[in-house]
Amino acid sequence: MFGKALLVLTVVLAVVFGTGYLLATAVPQDADPVAGMSSGGPSNAASKPSVQHALDAVQPSQPEPPPENALGFMLARVADQYEQASRYPVWSVPLSPEQASAYRGNHYEPTTLRLPGDGQFTVTLEKFRFTRGDDILIAAAIKGPQVVGNRLEATLEAPDSRDAVASTSLQEAGSQGYFEGTLSADKAPGEYRLIVEATIDGRPVRHASSLSIEPYLGDFEGVGDPHISDNNLIIPVQFSAEESGFYSLSAQLYSGQQPIAQLQAEQRLDSTTGTINLRAHGTVLADRSLKGRLQLKALQLRQLPAKPGDRTNHAFGPEEGYSFTPPDLDGLTDTPAVNPESEQRAALLRQLADKF
Repeated sequence: MFGKALLVLTVVLAVVFGTGYLLATAVPQDADPVAGMSSGGPSNAASKPSVQHALDAVQPSQPEPPPENALGFMLARVADQYEQASRYPVWSVPLSPEQASAYRGNHYEPTTLRLPGDGQFTVTLEKFRFTRGDDILIAAAIKGPQVVGNRLEATLEAPDSRDAVASTSLQEAGSQGYFEGTLSADKAPGEYRLIVEATIDGRPVRHASSLSIEPYLGDFEGVGDPHISDNNLIIPVQFSAEESGFYSLSAQLYSGQQPIAQLQAEQRLDSTTGTINLRAHGTVLADRSLKGRLQLKALQLRQLPAKPGDRTNHAFGPEEGYSFTPPDLDGLTDTPAVNPESEQRAALLRQLADKF
């Protein structure tokens, strides 16, 4: 049973990764990417480290055209990538500058509503996820030849019922066409719709976007003394949790401006345990010329659901992150992590490739 399940999973992974590979070879290098419209939400939430993350880190940027035996070639290349990625544990994977720059933390992507005559109606928030009790600062800008009223109305709606749970007026501030106002985020945790309504050329125009209100989960309290254990750099992150439960922490490890790794750990926290140990494996640290202090950036904590159907709650570390002095790293080695399942999948992919 396990072998059949593993084979099915391997074939699915091969098709997914291989299809992406073949599509990459089919796209002309001078082709322009298709640009989509912004939807008003988080630009890129911190994702849980995975084999796919590691595959992205080792995938070649300029793949060679596949030979006539495209399927066999695809399976062999995916096996190579899978084998290379499996040397990293999923909780400590390499982080490229491109991957690091794509992460923007608790960021709200401004949304723009097009108006007649090349006009624009844009709403901006300082972040996407607000902690319950925060003030939500709303900024709206209207550009174009339209005649705009002297104030805008902002309403926070429950997404299911569309009932208004809070409202405020946005007043013109500083320059023509720019409006500001605040709403209270002292509402039940969940996803909400933000409606900003303006009177433009005598007609009401509604701008809709979304935001999230998170419960207060606790406070980040810094980093403890890092140390070496079992070919890992252990980085204790201290968090005082408001409620007991299981939490998942992700963060990016930096040396100066150079990203090193994406780290992730899960831990049960309660009144007696307030530390989550992030581990940076030797495969991402060994044989590197690292000088001075290291940094943890982009810390994101998720409170995992206690039971199916519960929502996942979020909290974020300080924007500046934490700096710390590492212990002597010379004892770390570039020894691949042991991952029997990944090794089996790579072997099965090679066996499949030999059949084509």
